[in-house]
Amino acid sequence: MTADAPSHAAGNTGGTFRSLKYRNFRLFFFGQFVSQIGNWLTLVTQSLLVIHLGGNGLAVGVLAACQFLPILLLGAYGGVVADRSDRRRLLMVVQVAAMLQSFGLAIVAAVHPSLVWLDAVAAISGLTMAFDNPARRSLFVELVDEEDVNNAVGLNSSLMTSSRIIGPAIGGILITTVGYSWCFAFDGFSYFAVLIGLKLMDSDAIRSAPPLAKAQGQVRAGWAYVRRTPELWISLVMMAVVGTLAFNFQVVLPLLVHKTFRQDDVLFTLLFSVLSVGSLVGALVAARRINVGVREVAVSSLGFGAAMLVLAGAPTLWTAFPIALIVGFTSITFLTASTAIVQLRAEPAMRGRVLALQAIVFLGTTPIGGPIVGEICDRFGARSGLVVGGVAALGAGLFGLSRVSTRARGAVTP
Repeated sequence: MTADAPSHAAGNTGGTFRSLKYRNFRLFFFGQFVSQIGNWLTLVTQSLLVIHLGGNGLAVGVLAACQFLPILLLGAYGGVVADRSDRRRLLMVVQVAAMLQSFGLAIVAAVHPSLVWLDAVAAISGLTMAFDNPARRSLFVELVDEEDVNNAVGLNSSLMTSSRIIGPAIGGILITTVGYSWCFAFDGFSYFAVLIGLKLMDSDAIRSAPPLAKAQGQVRAGWAYVRRTPELWISLVMMAVVGTLAFNFQVVLPLLVHKTFRQDDVLFTLLFSVLSVGSLVGALVAARRINVGVREVAVSSLGFGAAMLVLAGAPTLWTAFPIALIVGFTSITFLTASTAIVQLRAEPAMRGRVLALQAIVFLGTTPIGGPIVGEICDRFGARSGLVVGGVAALGAGLFGLSRVSTRARGAVTP
């Protein structure tokens, strides 16, 4: 522990922004903030462009599937690569590849926009995410002392949710003024911020584990480690259910605004930003906690499911706005709690692989859930997609609570 980084381990809460006292984390935080604004701008712009090209709910779901299928197929290997590599250097290579992909998407949108090309470029984006996700999420917790890891997770979630507010808002402005192509170009330029931040980091101050030596069976070893660690296993099962059926906002929300409420792109981006404001508040609240367990993950899943069901019943778009705040708050509370368990409970040598497995069950399940939810929305309306997600989150929460109770009874059995 450095002299200028006092411990805040006592109690359940600490300073909300205490991780920003670390210079490396500040460089990471602000570089990622700019880059993630561009990333979220691209995500919502892609969905809107698919709808304007004549796509339906299934087409939006297929786009999401193309983007996240590489994570399902290669995510576990990406975790092994993260554990074997200097994560900062690996991230720099991956970020350059992602930047080139964004510029390529801008060219496609400007020259010949089509569903086939959008899906193809989205698949390339997913390939970079398969290696970026475990490396990035392993690195940022190594930029702070161990007692500040949960705070760093919370602040990273606040970074992501803040970018979800700003990115779609910028997207709404750019789409209506200069067109879709410039949205993707903005994303491409945003990668310079994270590359500069990574370059300026002090590598000696990074609390990294020794790189993993190459060997056979390292992916299987990661799965086996998670399976024999109850807190990790239970959390990942909940994440798999919620990630597959509930976290499909990029599919459901544009359909809800366009098809159900008959409104335009600007109001969709506004609704998405409002949901993200709720997520930001939830992330900042979560950042104050130091200790988190499976019970907190389960309870937050129940709250998320209930909020989604209320949103499904919103009679008008204007009544959906305040409900979206609650959905955002509860969704990020669930995500932050489940991520914090992985960051805190996984051994350093296993962290990249465990985080990659979490990405597989959260993002990698989108190729399954996205088209399913999109087809449900086409057949029964966008509200039904929210109902499916809400019921899934409630079921996951009840599963988590039942496992906590079972473990508690086992612990006191003579």
